[in-house]
Parts: sequence; structure tokens; C-alpha cells
Amino acid sequence: MAIEVSDRAREWLKRKGGVATVRLSPRHGCCGGGADIAVAEARAPDAPERYTRLDLDGVTVHIDPTLVDQGLRLDVEGFLGLRHLFVEGASPTRSKE
Repeated sequence: MAIEVSDRAREWLKRKGGVATVRLSPRHGCCGGGADIAVAEARAPDAPERYTRLDLDGVTVHIDPTLVDQGLRLDVEGFLGLRHLFVEGASPTRSKE
């Protein structure tokens, strides 16, 4: 499977519109180094044609094609109104220059 969505994340996403995006986000170090970190957001991507779309039990997940089949898992953490979506299982990759 391309990505696993926990039951808790699935229910939370359904309340937020039923759509998630998993993408790489560049992070830059203080000395010029960098890495791409997998992040998850409870929204549709700005350019959906650049993503692989998966319909998983009532939730639509747009996932960066480079992250497909990486054994990722979406979950939710936090409490009350301070909950947020996160992705686990991805190793940071080196930024492309």
C-alpha cells in the first residue's frame, strides 16, 4: 500500500473535508546543508496534477510520487482543537540543487 491512514486520522480528516496532501518540504541548515522532509496537510495540493491521488476509505490523499510505496503512515496528534496531522516513516532526503 502506498500509505496507511490511521483510524484516528481518517475520522479527523473527514471532519476537515476529507482531503490530505503528503509532500516534501525543503529545510535548510545553518551552514548551507538541506534536506527534504515529508509533511502532511489537511488540504488539497495547489497543483494536484503533480501528485498521485489515492482514495482510501472515504479520504482522498494526494501524495508526492517520490513518496509512494515508502511505507508511510498518516496519524493525528495533539488534543482538543490543537490537533494536527503528521506523517511518519519517511527518512529525510537531501535537497536537490
